[in-house]
Amino acid sequence: MTSDTGSRGFGIVGTGVIAAMHAVAIGTLPGARLVAVTDVAAGAATAFAAAHGCAAEPGLDALLARGDVDVVCVCVPSGLHAEIGTRAAKAGKHLVVEKPIDVSLPAADRLIGAARAAGVALTVISQHRFDPGLIELKRLLGEGTLGRLVLGEASTKWYRTQAYYDSAGWRGTWTMDGGSLMNQGVHYVDLLRWCMGPVTEVTAVCATQAHQIEVEDTALAIVRFGSGAVGTIASSTAAYPGFPQRLEVTGTDGTVIVEDGRIVRRAFGPGARAAGNGGDGVDGGEAGAGAAADPAAIDVASHAAQLADLLAAIGEGREPAVSGQDGRDALEIVCAVYESARTGRTVPLGR
Repeated sequence: MTSDTGSRGFGIVGTGVIAAMHAVAIGTLPGARLVAVTDVAAGAATAFAAAHGCAAEPGLDALLARGDVDVVCVCVPSGLHAEIGTRAAKAGKHLVVEKPIDVSLPAADRLIGAARAAGVALTVISQHRFDPGLIELKRLLGEGTLGRLVLGEASTKWYRTQAYYDSAGWRGTWTMDGGSLMNQGVHYVDLLRWCMGPVTEVTAVCATQAHQIEVEDTALAIVRFGSGAVGTIASSTAAYPGFPQRLEVTGTDGTVIVEDGRIVRRAFGPGARAAGNGGDGVDGGEAGAGAAADPAAIDVASHAAQLADLLAAIGEGREPAVSGQDGRDALEIVCAVYESARTGRTVPLGR
């Protein structure tokens, strides 16, 4: 249900680092308000609620029972996303699920199925699709400016200390977190697929190089796309001091390079189709370190844009711009990377 003012009430489950981003993003939207939060650590929920001017509920059931909560942001450890999201869907709440959608494809399928059965909207956070550079890149791709796609490269070279992994028992575990690719690199895995199209096969290696964790802190993959283009995915949390996330898309008529959501280089050959796009260009200065070194250093604008799209989707009765299936597609690639690294074999997708 919605309030008389027409605003949508949000609840947040889990009050860790990323929950603050959701709270701030909600606060920027005229059609939204943060109503309540809950966490397994009652003290953390109480402190969070006091800081953000909302109620703290003693448990998930209490939060889901609130009639003024229309949308639930699932900000718990990744391995609990489907469990918490399914319960919220069955309570009739629309869903914002932090990335990744979960850590296994069966869990993702359960969540997508629960949302569909309940008739609620589901979006999986991939806020970088709303970054200005990605919006422009997608426009160029849609216009055919780059020609036939040849090569796509996604790189996440970040740095996390051992203290980061030691800060919570679930971090750096297969069951609740996944490694650098599942946690940090999945954003640009999603962007790579979004720009280049479906992946048909993956060949990969993974290693744990600089941390005492059970998962990988470095992953490298070669991918083949359905279009015939090829690509690479690199992800690490051992790259001191941390560098901008980078996406490079090359076609027969040009290349666009994005760093941290901004186009930093574009070069178009004489075959470029869109008027005014010929020649080379360097955009702006260097991107800041941001989340490359600090998990909390994320700009709120793109999160807010994705939440705004969810609210619009609910009002218009359409699928959100980033759907549950989109989240599953990115997860499928990550899981294929892990399977290839484990078996030493090329892993086919979508067959």
